[in-house]
Amino acid sequence: MFRRREAVPFAFVAEADRFRSNVTPPARQRPSISEVTGRTLIGLTVVAGLVGSLLFGLPAMEAGPASTGHGQQSEASHGR
Repeated sequence: MFRRREAVPFAFVAEADRFRSNVTPPARQRPSISEVTGRTLIGLTVVAGLVGSLLFGLPAMEAGPASTGHGQQSEASHGR
């Protein structure tokens, strides 16, 4: 019914938290001014494209019967 706990066959797995590497990873390089400027311009271009498509797309999405009949009317429709 109950299994007997057996020792881990690889002791280093059980005690892995005790061993730390003495090799430090290299420090991250800071991005240059041109890289930061490029990333900012790309981000602004993407945001401007999304905003522009939203501004141009909203009038097209407002299609309804009330908005289609209120344009310019010809003289023939006045009954002259």
